[in-house]
Amino acid sequence: MASHTPVTDRILGTVQRTHGCDLDTLTNSLSDLSWGQVFLEVDRLSREGQVLVTLDTGGRYMIRLPDHNRGSATHHVQSWSTKGSQGIAK
Repeated sequence: MASHTPVTDRILGTVQRTHGCDLDTLTNSLSDLSWGQVFLEVDRLSREGQVLVTLDTGGRYMIRLPDHNRGSATHHVQSWSTKGSQGIAK
């Protein structure tokens, strides 16, 4: 079950307002939180299916809300948790 904290609400609100953004932009817009705090919450939200995290061609992690209307289109997304070892602790 999804839990919502003030950090969760702020992250989801920012991603919704920007129609998706990269991890660094998200972290910069929440300047009172550390990169680690934002990363851990985005990771949790990704595992719960509340956000989608993809790696763009420029090597940036892009975060967006899932498009529930597209159905099967999201099965092609490879989350960062299954991307392999890139120095990210699980």
